[in-house]
Amino acid sequence: MPALPPTLEGVDHRDVEAGGVRFHVAEAGEGPPIVLLHGWPQHWWVWRKLIPDLARDHRVICPDMRGFGWSDAPAGDYAKETLAEDLVAILDALELDRVRLVGHDWGGFASFLACLLAPERFEGLVAMNIVHPWFKPPKPTPKAVALASYQFVLATPGLGERTLRNTPLVKTIIRRGSHPGHTWTDAELSTYADVFKDPAHAKASSALYRTFLRRELGQLSKGYYDDRRLTVPTVLLTGSADPVVTPERIATLPAHADDARVEVIPDCGHFSAEEQPEKVLAIVRAHLG
Repeated sequence: MPALPPTLEGVDHRDVEAGGVRFHVAEAGEGPPIVLLHGWPQHWWVWRKLIPDLARDHRVICPDMRGFGWSDAPAGDYAKETLAEDLVAILDALELDRVRLVGHDWGGFASFLACLLAPERFEGLVAMNIVHPWFKPPKPTPKAVALASYQFVLATPGLGERTLRNTPLVKTIIRRGSHPGHTWTDAELSTYADVFKDPAHAKASSALYRTFLRRELGQLSKGYYDDRRLTVPTVLLTGSADPVVTPERIATLPAHADDARVEVIPDCGHFSAEEQPEKVLAIVRAHLG
């Protein structure tokens, strides 16, 4: 993997020790803190089109989750509740009592769980392209199985790591998950894919999906979070062309929250912050300031 993260004007980089793990954190700007938490298979760079604007009047904080980007990739099951606990630990390490929060994909799910774990720490949440914790997975169709087939490959011990390290899987998934009208450069995709050339980071992603398929998917089916209610004001958005997180799959969030709404971005796939950054920024600004 690259020795150093990509650079962006005005962004500083540092390591933060939290919960016994070293996290890479990219920061820019001054003002009320806003945390941007990436998803799979990405890292802090996913926010590069939002950071310059938000940094005009916020302290923008973009951690790489454990096992991603330039953070450590310790052995473990990479449960999503662990990722949520990591987020709270990072806030503690940075001495931040309360923040605004944006999360994408698995970073969005971890953000939901962090808001359930420590709601007093979050002023508001914008979650992107991810189902909410009260989602009940429907009976799988052949199309759904085909869309998720890469997850079964990734979750297989040994095979998952080798596939990430030695094939263009990451680039293929990002392209297929995007709106047909969006064009990626190979350099953009390599920024994400090259991280998984590191065996520890490849193994971490395999563990993340193995835990999801073996345990967490069943928990969602059984209503694991049904006795919990979201009290942090939340917007959950997805793209009209997101092949996995369709608008129908997230429509039930308001029934489980004190203050939540769902928004759909037109002409957008799964990678909203890169495909439609201006529309995402408008939603973030309207909800979080």
